[in-house]
Amino acid sequence: MTNIFENINQKNIEKLKRILRSSTIKYSKNVNILSNVNLDDFIAIVDNGSLELIYNDYNGNKIILEELTPGEMFGSMSYSLTSEEISCITRENTQITFIEYNQITSDDIIKTDFYILFIKNIIKILGEQITNKNERIEILTKKTTRDKLIEYFKITSQKKGTKSFKLPMSYTELSSYLSVDRSAMTREIKYLKEDGFIDTDYRKITVLY
Repeated sequence: MTNIFENINQKNIEKLKRILRSSTIKYSKNVNILSNVNLDDFIAIVDNGSLELIYNDYNGNKIILEELTPGEMFGSMSYSLTSEEISCITRENTQITFIEYNQITSDDIIKTDFYILFIKNIIKILGEQITNKNERIEILTKKTTRDKLIEYFKITSQKKGTKSFKLPMSYTELSSYLSVDRSAMTREIKYLKEDGFIDTDYRKITVLY
């Protein structure tokens, strides 16, 4: 994942942070970071750790909209975060840098020679995240739990460059990510193993197809 300050030297990074009125905050696990930010005007960049952007429906069901890992960003420009149904929960100890969105078009930054690099990095990150979202759409268009799992395992294997990998989330989180029933998903993983599509060792998956 592209770093938002990639190819910008440290001195200019510090200038950028001042102009953008950025702040860096460390969170412990299971904290909703939306509880203490201006929801109308921010970009959040994950420095380290990970987050889940979650939609909680009226029945109390949790749907993972997006997983955010180091280098990725989100904010008021990409989601309607003022809804009480949306939360953003840290999965582990996580550090986040916040930027005021309106400051990106400030005259103070546009006049600098590193502004173009900064904007290019934002565009790269958005492109990478769009690719990830399209991959998930491809998964969710599959009609059965089996087909969703097969597609997810295939994409994850390709991204990691290996047939064997550890699931980056728990089975409960995976079922939410795939929008399927957890029990049905667990059974289907068992059937995929019996049918020779995969081998499993708890959260370690080996793709055999």
